[in-house]
Amino acid sequence: MFRRRESVPFSFVAEADRFRSNVTPPPRQRASRSQLAGRSLVGLTLIAGFAGSLLFGLPALDTDRTPSHSQTSEASRHR
Repeated sequence: MFRRRESVPFSFVAEADRFRSNVTPPPRQRASRSQLAGRSLVGLTLIAGFAGSLLFGLPALDTDRTPSHSQTSEASRHR
C-alpha cells in the first residue's frame, strides 16, 4: 500500500511517523506506604460519603409514607 505524501511546511513533522526512539523511559517508582495509606483513606472517605448520602437520602425520596402531622397554617385551621 502506498501512502500519498502531502506537503508539510516543516520537515520534522513529515518525518515524525518514521522516527522511533531507542531511549527507554525510566521505570516508574513504586508508591510508598504513606502514599498507599493516603490513597486508601481518600477512597474510603468517598465510599463512606456515597453510602451516607444514600442512607440519609433514600427516606426523603420515599413517596409511600404519609406525614404524621399535617402542614396547615394556623390561619386556615380557624376558618
